[in-house]
Amino acid sequence: MTYLDLLLKWNDKINLTSIREKEDIIQKHFIDSVKIYKFTPLILSKNIIDIGTGAGFPGIPMKIANEDINITLVDSTLKKINFLKEVILNLNLSNCHPLQERAENLCKDANYREKFDCVVSRAVANLTLLSEICLPLVKIHGHFIALKGPSVLEEIKEASDNIRAIGGKVIDLLEIVIEDSDYKHNILVIEKVKNTPVIFPRRIKSLGKKIK
Repeated sequence: MTYLDLLLKWNDKINLTSIREKEDIIQKHFIDSVKIYKFTPLILSKNIIDIGTGAGFPGIPMKIANEDINITLVDSTLKKINFLKEVILNLNLSNCHPLQERAENLCKDANYREKFDCVVSRAVANLTLLSEICLPLVKIHGHFIALKGPSVLEEIKEASDNIRAIGGKVIDLLEIVIEDSDYKHNILVIEKVKNTPVIFPRRIKSLGKKIK
């Protein structure tokens, strides 16, 4: 609830979410984020990075639900990172690291590339692009988990060649339902089965384009 209060307060100053009602925020942001643990192997992941976290979704609710994880929250917008710092301070969250950076830059940094048990991302971009900026960060046999909407099957079909080339394999697709609402989401799980070739992620002009 402290997180909720901070979110509403800061949302008056910067655009963190278009959802304004408390009950809707709880259902569509908080509960939706922690539903990611429906993929039960995620509980064993300790070193996690949230790409395009925005106001902290799904990373902050994941951290609140499981204090044992070490999570890095990545966003390119400084104002959102400053908000996350305030949340972390007020909630006294340890091993929770906000970072202003672009994912494609982190992929080329040896301190981040193939270092994470799990990469998570929620409503950031289409899967073809996401796979190219997220999978390079996952260690072998780790997972990339994307929270996706109703077009997920189309996105998987479109991105399948890219996912395979970057070293991933789709292993699970879980539908989640938020109780007492008509809101539905999908948890797409991609396992990292081989090292990502050094050419990925590609240059900006090719980034996220379908591999022919």
